[in-house]
Amino acid sequence: MIDVHRLRVLREVVRHGSFNRAAVALRMTASAVSQQIAALERSVGAAVVERSTRGVVLTEAGQILADTADAVTAELDRAEHDLARLSGAADRELTVATFASGGQRLLPPALIRFSREHPDVVLTVLESDTEQSLPQVVAGTADLALAYHFDGPPPDHPGLTWTPLLDDPLWAVLPSGHPLGDRDAVGLGELAGERWILGCLGMDEILGAHAVTAGFDPIIACRGSDYVFAQALVRAGVGISLIPQVALTVERGGLAVVPLTVPRPVRFVGVATPSRRVRPAATALLHALQETVEGLPATVTPAADPAAR
Repeated sequence: MIDVHRLRVLREVVRHGSFNRAAVALRMTASAVSQQIAALERSVGAAVVERSTRGVVLTEAGQILADTADAVTAELDRAEHDLARLSGAADRELTVATFASGGQRLLPPALIRFSREHPDVVLTVLESDTEQSLPQVVAGTADLALAYHFDGPPPDHPGLTWTPLLDDPLWAVLPSGHPLGDRDAVGLGELAGERWILGCLGMDEILGAHAVTAGFDPIIACRGSDYVFAQALVRAGVGISLIPQVALTVERGGLAVVPLTVPRPVRFVGVATPSRRVRPAATALLHALQETVEGLPATVTPAADPAAR
């Protein structure tokens, strides 16, 4: 039988890239870490790591065990949270992970609704992009995540359920006075000669894919990670940007905001919850988010039927 403690030691070796750094994280000696890995290798009958001048590299067997270690650790963490819930302590706490623009525009009114009905629940909010927030829900460090994905199917993450909230199309954001700024809509190909300001790390790939369809290679003026900053640069005349509707700034002075014609990139916003053992408080906040979306202006589109996409 594979020892769970040894799996956790392997997980730390992988995370930190060396026995010495793993030993510090585990509060063990490097020799003890080495002994645990050697014992793991004896129990499975195969080498799990290879040591080199670049650090520790997993063998094929080691990769299988490392993936198992992640899954086992997540399940144990989830079990600890469930046991805390049985004691009643966890029912008074709720942790939600959210991406930045969702946390600015969607989460606050939902939290107000939630707090009115659950005034005794202590709320913790983690700002996390989808790449971080989904593993947080799996591990139990967040009870639910307000997250998003771009064009294509929703994230298929083991152990999670995805509930769509709204379709969040990207708009062209131009400086005031731009020749296309007074149009009812603009095609992406009409913006081919512009310099582009990217407002999130994944936008490079999204713009690139749609630009290929529109027949041009985008010129990038800035690769940023903040939509408010991107709009400030547009206002300053550095270039133009694609901004999801939910992330558009309330103050539009100095900007012209124009919808894109189809085909256009869309950000799909939803909520990730555990596939099992969803806490009542998390379900209540999910319902509050759904009510918030239903009350948004008509220009914001509630999530479409996934089968229709």
